[in-house]
Amino acid sequence: MSTSTSSTCMVYVAASVDGFIARPDGDVAWLQRPEYSDAPMKGLSYEQFITDIDAVVMGRNTFEKVLGFGEWVYDIPVVVLTTRPLEIPNQLKSMVSVDSGTPEAIIKRLAQKKLNRLYIDGGLTIQAFLLADCIDELIITRIPVLLGSGLPLFSMDGAERPLKLLNAVSSKNGFVQERYLVI
Repeated sequence: MSTSTSSTCMVYVAASVDGFIARPDGDVAWLQRPEYSDAPMKGLSYEQFITDIDAVVMGRNTFEKVLGFGEWVYDIPVVVLTTRPLEIPNQLKSMVSVDSGTPEAIIKRLAQKKLNRLYIDGGLTIQAFLLADCIDELIITRIPVLLGSGLPLFSMDGAERPLKLLNAVSSKNGFVQERYLVI
């Protein structure tokens, strides 16, 4: 659970049934297959989820992937975690900052700025926050595909984490959204 009682860290992510969030090279085009858009998705939509979020915390690789999409999709502060220099495009400098440190320290610094509801994004970042026991809720949408290999959602070196299932819904396109409270 979050180290600060006023902060909540949430994950909203899509993963293959075998637990990968991207192909080995970071490609996520498999998420955009035409057959996936044939039916409306049930559960918590991204649009609903993001309305209650104060800031996004993501790793450098995720940031660079999002930049490659062309259009910037966030209208809330984004914190990019990296220990290496990072050039932020001029049009994003008012919205994007760079930070590093432990998950607990990052949460504390953001709470001091009144940024308490955090969307944690990116495989390594999610894994680090889970390892530090800083994730409160996981919303995972399983995509009906086995990738066979890729970038895993969860690390194999983390500790056991009990979860409480809050909700699970399936959509006609085969998506299954699972919502868990991390206990």
